[in-house]
Amino acid sequence: MGIVIGRKQEIAELNRRLKSNRAEFIAVYGRRRVGKTFLINEVFRDNMVFKHTGLSPYDKKKRMTMKDQLQNFYFSLVRHGMDGIEPPKTWMEAFFLLEQYLTRIDNGSRQVVFIDELPWMDTARSGFLTALEAFWNGWGNARHNLCLVVCASASSWVVDKLIKNKDGLFGRLTLEMKLYPFTLGECEEFFNSRGIKMSRYNITQAYMILGGIPYYLDCFNSSYSLAQNIDILFFSRSAKLDNEFERLFCTIFDNAGKCMKVVRSLGKRHSGFTRDEIAKMTESEPNGDFSKVLKALEESGFITRYIPYGGSKRETMYKLTDNFCWFWLHFKESGDIRQTDYWQNHLNESEISSWRGISFEEICLQHIHQIKSALQIAGVSSSESSLIIKDNQNVGMQIDLLIDRADDIVNVCEIKYSKSPYTVTKDYATKLYSRVAALEETNTSKTFHLTYIGISPLVKNEYAEVFQSVVTGEELFK
Repeated sequence: MGIVIGRKQEIAELNRRLKSNRAEFIAVYGRRRVGKTFLINEVFRDNMVFKHTGLSPYDKKKRMTMKDQLQNFYFSLVRHGMDGIEPPKTWMEAFFLLEQYLTRIDNGSRQVVFIDELPWMDTARSGFLTALEAFWNGWGNARHNLCLVVCASASSWVVDKLIKNKDGLFGRLTLEMKLYPFTLGECEEFFNSRGIKMSRYNITQAYMILGGIPYYLDCFNSSYSLAQNIDILFFSRSAKLDNEFERLFCTIFDNAGKCMKVVRSLGKRHSGFTRDEIAKMTESEPNGDFSKVLKALEESGFITRYIPYGGSKRETMYKLTDNFCWFWLHFKESGDIRQTDYWQNHLNESEISSWRGISFEEICLQHIHQIKSALQIAGVSSSESSLIIKDNQNVGMQIDLLIDRADDIVNVCEIKYSKSPYTVTKDYATKLYSRVAALEETNTSKTFHLTYIGISPLVKNEYAEVFQSVVTGEELFK
């Protein structure tokens, strides 16, 4: 196996299944471009006897049909040595041909069958899922040396059709594995492995734009600065990620248009909106179909559902949490930018500074495990949310992050993205004390601890003691 950044637990678990003495049915899923295919290829490379990838539905000229997908599957069989066979007309025939092929080459050793982007093959009225069920239940699960690995970017399809299947595939998966984006620390390791020298301050900015998505990070040129790379990826005349937003949704969701409308609406406010507000903004009926759209976006990692601090389930909010989408909507789609060196020439503008602050708050939420570890509360159950309280004049108190712990402590987190060490002034310290006093009035059963979170350290002065705890970039990168 080659060098794989991170994924230690996933590799260990996949290797354990590879060495088991029983049939394995493994589903690996997660956001598109997160590295699922690469991981599976690296772990199972020496035991893979059949590999197939569904045809992408993203084609502006035509939509892939059952006939197209079957023809593609036939070609995969031929490439692996199944000569003299007729193209299958149904998925039942296609999987029977796969059975014949696996039986013919069986020498008793482990047989890994890898089907990539499985949901793309499940076209309308194709009978694909029924045929997969027949293949596994009627033949595959009795083959102790068979390891069927399926992969999907459409997480909601995997959850609905495999994990929560109520028919013949109920309980048939032996392992379900969701692959998450890299952490900041893994991004640093990834850049180092590619010979890309970058400060943690700039790695954090790269994370704000691209998230921890390996495919995007691998597009970086080690000869260029961060700003030059961003211009090349987004604003140059032949920008590699120029059509990525539309492609991203069209290759994952059947109702891509509705999903993009929801994401665009959520991009208007960092704290998000309620379900009814989103329905109104997108001119959608707040019915079951609309709930499925929200659920699909949530399961695929684009949006997050949360309850504001002190709120009830009726006040549930949805917010956009995909870093790439947030950047795209604010800088790529919102204006007609014609400068091919836009990012290099606007780094110090207020709009970008404001975006950095909001994006860093989201990065902190994405690294809540590292923050809790730094606070030595990793084993304490908690819920995380923000808080905005407005008075009649539409001004009031906003808190970036509250960590509400089961031990009756609430960490009131102030999140600062600063290139140089951050200095607490007298006025700022007074403001923070007043916030804690206001919180104590609303909840007398909790103790509120002020916590500083920043990529840079805190300057030690007489006012820095306002914070009971400090978390810096060193902890976030662990």
